[in-house]
Amino acid sequence: QVELIESAGGLVQPGGSLRLSCAVSGRAVSNYNMGWFRQTPGKEREFVAAFRRSGYGGMQYYGDSVKGRFTISRDNSRNTMDLQMNSLNLEDTGVYYCTATSKNYNSGNMRREEAWDYWGQGTQVTVSS
Repeated sequence: QVELIESAGGLVQPGGSLRLSCAVSGRAVSNYNMGWFRQTPGKEREFVAAFRRSGYGGMQYYGDSVKGRFTISRDNSRNTMDLQMNSLNLEDTGVYYCTATSKNYNSGNMRREEAWDYWGQGTQVTVSS
């Protein structure tokens, strides 16, 4: 069993930065494909970013709306996954969820909620002036 615990989000001004962490317990983070989704007001849950587990190329994938601004990374020594968010804008406001799965999918299917087996409880990120 894998448990995912997101760090606290927060309030940040437009143009600012914020870093989220996801602590993984029960298994090594390197054994899982890891990702982030978000639920923004009035929209369906949206794929943010993901990377493949060790031994499968470590490829990273990003949603179109965050590409170039967000960076996903993994720290095996801390058994965590991070999401560095830069140049935040109002549309980035939402609840961010950490996800994990041991199953392998193509890059297209990794962007689907159904591909992911484990979910954190979510953390609120608010971008506001």
